[in-house]
Amino acid sequence: MTTKAKQVIYELVDASPVKSFFVTMLTRDIKLEDAILDLLDNCVDGILRSHKNLKGLKPYDGFYAEIKFNKSSFSISDNCGGIPWSLKDYAFRMGRSEDRPKDVIGSVGVYGIGMKRAIFKIGKDCLISTQNKIDRYEVEITPEWIDNDSWEIPVKAMKKQQYEDGTTIYITNLYPGIKAQFGTDAELFFSELERMVAKHYAFIIDKGFEVRINGYSVKPLPTKLMFTRTSKNSIQPFIFEAKWDNVEVFVTVGFTQPIPTSDEISDEQTEKRYSSIDAGWTVICNDRAVLYCDRTELTGWGEAGVPRYHTQFIAISGMVEFKSPDASKLPTTTTKRGIDASSQLYLQIKNKMREGMLLFTNYTNKWKGQAEETKKHMANGKALSLSEIKNEAKSLTLSQTKRTIPSGRQYKPSLPLPKTIEARQRRITFLKSLDEVRLVSEYLFEDKNIDASRVGEECFNIALKEAK
Repeated sequence: MTTKAKQVIYELVDASPVKSFFVTMLTRDIKLEDAILDLLDNCVDGILRSHKNLKGLKPYDGFYAEIKFNKSSFSISDNCGGIPWSLKDYAFRMGRSEDRPKDVIGSVGVYGIGMKRAIFKIGKDCLISTQNKIDRYEVEITPEWIDNDSWEIPVKAMKKQQYEDGTTIYITNLYPGIKAQFGTDAELFFSELERMVAKHYAFIIDKGFEVRINGYSVKPLPTKLMFTRTSKNSIQPFIFEAKWDNVEVFVTVGFTQPIPTSDEISDEQTEKRYSSIDAGWTVICNDRAVLYCDRTELTGWGEAGVPRYHTQFIAISGMVEFKSPDASKLPTTTTKRGIDASSQLYLQIKNKMREGMLLFTNYTNKWKGQAEETKKHMANGKALSLSEIKNEAKSLTLSQTKRTIPSGRQYKPSLPLPKTIEARQRRITFLKSLDEVRLVSEYLFEDKNIDASRVGEECFNIALKEAK
């Protein structure tokens, strides 16, 4: 006698995420300092959301964020406008839904995880208190909430009205590693956090925003480039500006100070003044520096004719600014502290970065051994911030760059040459079809859109090398 097998009824499989696992994985690949900078980003977003008419050189004047930490707690409080109740689902939900409100113009947030990831990185207990006009409420995250399956968070009304609209995040029950950084390693952590805020928020702090860490007001470290207005032997930065796919781009590169002599670079007294820490490229996305003084191939050093960074180029710095109302179009990584090197926009702009950089590496090479003489070129110059350079660009004659993608306008300064070089130089000029130039450009640089003058110069350099 055979028995009939029992038929299995297949239904649905529960594939919902385990909350505690999700929370743990979310914080694994982000540094504590970066997590805290995410919280600062939210403060600035609050200003942009609550105050639409920010104008002038100091649009963030009067706004602040205060960070406090010790071995038992962490807090960040601000007067930046608070979180309206209408944005509660966006602010506290993991990720971003399709029906979310429009992005804050000027934000760098794309994924909707910054605040939550920072909280989960630091500790298990968190109280978020926020006030925006008539909306005053508190949201509490506890270990019990992390361990259960429900994603809903209890909310209650704030009893006491705050003096100013803003948000306070107070975290306790710190994780052991965080407790050590805030306790026994507090001095080292303070120094690193202060340095990162001074760099990444240099442009926002320079525009009036104040960041305090355990009572200390952070001083910004913005890059400034030398600009002289005299027509003869003047040193001015290279400038390129364009707009592409709703992103405004501004590129500038030049000297931060006179070229040091070899003695000055090695002298301990001038080591601080001439430091490689201040050289290289800074990339700014919606006022946040996502890359600071980079000297690698990521920003064009050692590529397409540009020499690798060396201390002889210690006075060369550049800035690239990307601004867009749509943060998803900015070439940033998920941590918002790095560049997406595969971004099509960034790859195109990198060509201009290299073009500008070559002007100043070539100048440095031509004046090698005559650094004292070059100091005269900058004697009447002034170190200008990015905002000041953009303002100066309005009075300069910028030429159209139709052959580049994106097309834009640029200013290519005529830098002074040593007399011995100037007398023995000759200009080479010739015309070739655009198709032929692009073909050679693709062959030499693996990019058909390199500026024609650079293509011609590289052809000559190859022939010269063979001739020698």
